[in-house]
Amino acid sequence: FRAPLPVGARNPVSGPSIIMATAPPPNLDSDSSDPQPKPHAAPRSFWSAAGPGIVAGAADDDPAGITTYSIAGAQFGTGLLWTALITWPLMAAVQSMCARVGMVTGRGLIGAVRTRFPRSVVVGVAFALFAANSINVGADLAAMADAAEVFSSIHSRIWILVLGGGIAWATVHFRYVQIANALKWLALSLFAYIIAGISLKPHWGQVLQATVIPTVPVGGDGWATLVAIFGTTISPYLFFWQASQEVDEKRASGQREVKDRRGATPQQIRHRKIDIGIGTFFSNLVMFFVILTCALTLHREGITTITSSREAAEALRPIAGHLAATLYAGGILAVGLLAIPTLTASAAYALAETFGWREGLDAQFREAPAFYAVVILATAVGMGLDFLNVNPVHALFWTGVINGVLAPVLIFGLLAVASDRHAMGGATQLAVGAGNGWSDRCSHGRRSHRNGRLLTGPPSWRPAR
Repeated sequence: FRAPLPVGARNPVSGPSIIMATAPPPNLDSDSSDPQPKPHAAPRSFWSAAGPGIVAGAADDDPAGITTYSIAGAQFGTGLLWTALITWPLMAAVQSMCARVGMVTGRGLIGAVRTRFPRSVVVGVAFALFAANSINVGADLAAMADAAEVFSSIHSRIWILVLGGGIAWATVHFRYVQIANALKWLALSLFAYIIAGISLKPHWGQVLQATVIPTVPVGGDGWATLVAIFGTTISPYLFFWQASQEVDEKRASGQREVKDRRGATPQQIRHRKIDIGIGTFFSNLVMFFVILTCALTLHREGITTITSSREAAEALRPIAGHLAATLYAGGILAVGLLAIPTLTASAAYALAETFGWREGLDAQFREAPAFYAVVILATAVGMGLDFLNVNPVHALFWTGVINGVLAPVLIFGLLAVASDRHAMGGATQLAVGAGNGWSDRCSHGRRSHRNGRLLTGPPSWRPAR
């Protein structure tokens, strides 16, 4: 038997970024003192630990995403179904990398980036994110209001005020744990699109062929739609949301200071990897069925132009039946309630970290007034755009195109941060490994986590010996 390492001692086979904490010796004389695992404990444990990955995946299917996928299905039929398959690993890789940055550094994405890049670049990124998210909020609200008008005789302008004001109030009033739990349950509403697609009884052999054999787009509209799909699926605002929610998760568990939040255990990494895998798979499954539904209905009937979510729902009713139309419109409402808080909060996180404001959905308004002011302002700007008669579908679609252009630039910056030994504190292999194949199998972790708890972080984060 090897003698256990003292707390804070360096494992000779591990690198400088590993901290060892000695685990208590097992009780070999007793087989009844340890509580036996209860039935269904594992699923309950996972659901309580899950959150940022599932919410980020569901928020990716916001009204902007649903509308973009609807346009793709209506215009090109099943020709772009293959994008749902290839964007899943890409989305999962990027979100995993963002999660690792947040978990290892104890900061949000901007908090990690600002130590490496010039302040002017960081400020520009933060304000660009605020502008893009505000436009997206306006388009999402318009789509939600049109969908709500399907179920009532109330004018969509009134719904914009009700929905925008209500979402902003709830984001400010409720704390992170409450918001996170509500968003997780709202994610289940996306099953409406899966049910709608299955109810059409498609020819699955033809669907499978369109999914696994890519079709090259023809013409400028086809390529613009392809870029929009990639921009909608790999959305820049989700990069910031994912990293910031890792920080809020730790705050909610009592780790209030940055020094306490730095590092991650193997179990935390494993839970988050599963969380993100399920969230991104579910997101792309919904994308698949939205494209399929519109391909089998609108495209087949020659309806290739969509100007509003209400128009799409009403066009679906005589073709696919009342159920499909209701599920489509109801899904728009539900995913908007989920997505808009992530849009406004991610912009607030970015600006707060840029200017050093107190931030976090766990804080009261009086504790973080600037942070919540950004949340309210982003919502107000979005509502204002709706009253300027900006076409919501055009805004949503071209927002996806812009995101498709910006996402590679932001991914390059994310890779730079994840590869920076100063920012990641020597945990670069672990962080980038998640983004390049979902692997924790770095040599340090595999050789040393058996002896106790593994924490990743720079040498300056180690406790005194």
